[in-house]
Amino acid sequence: MILGITGGSGCGKTTLLKQVQALGGLVLDCDEIYHRLLREDEALLRAIGARFPDTVSEGTLQRKKLGQQVFSDPQALEDLNRITHAAVKQEVLRLLEGNPKLAAIDAIALFEGGLGELCDLTVAVTAPREDRVKRLMARDGIPREYAEKRLDAQHSDAWFRERCDYALENTGNLPDFQAECLAFLHSIGIME
Repeated sequence: MILGITGGSGCGKTTLLKQVQALGGLVLDCDEIYHRLLREDEALLRAIGARFPDTVSEGTLQRKKLGQQVFSDPQALEDLNRITHAAVKQEVLRLLEGNPKLAAIDAIALFEGGLGELCDLTVAVTAPREDRVKRLMARDGIPREYAEKRLDAQHSDAWFRERCDYALENTGNLPDFQAECLAFLHSIGIME
């Protein structure tokens, strides 16, 4: 079974992903895959640098410079997504070649990147906006304004819920959300 996990930044998708991993499932964190590709895939960096001048310096992506360009310009964000989604999907397909018994794909752009079609079931993880802003600020060391711009550039919780087979709401209490994740995995037959 391939489970697709999606939702906005800072919602808690990683918590569900860790539960699948604890059950022995292959976990594919597309954000992690993307960052690894940025270190290893010269063709991806060239494509980003060609579309967004001054964002790649000495083989390294300048993420904040790129973010400033794409989070305030919908066309720029669409262009970046087109470039990165193709690279990430190619890598996910490579990693799934062994046909694992259980796998989870964690991707904010599960549907836009064409990864949803690989999944047997999809689940949206949502959370209150203020919780998400605080998580992003703490996790990424960014100011509130930048965190809010990132969230503003993403789909709403309703958008994710409408497209997924299931939805989980993370209200900020980690032990409660972990228990909710386990109950969900039990309900879809992944664990007994």
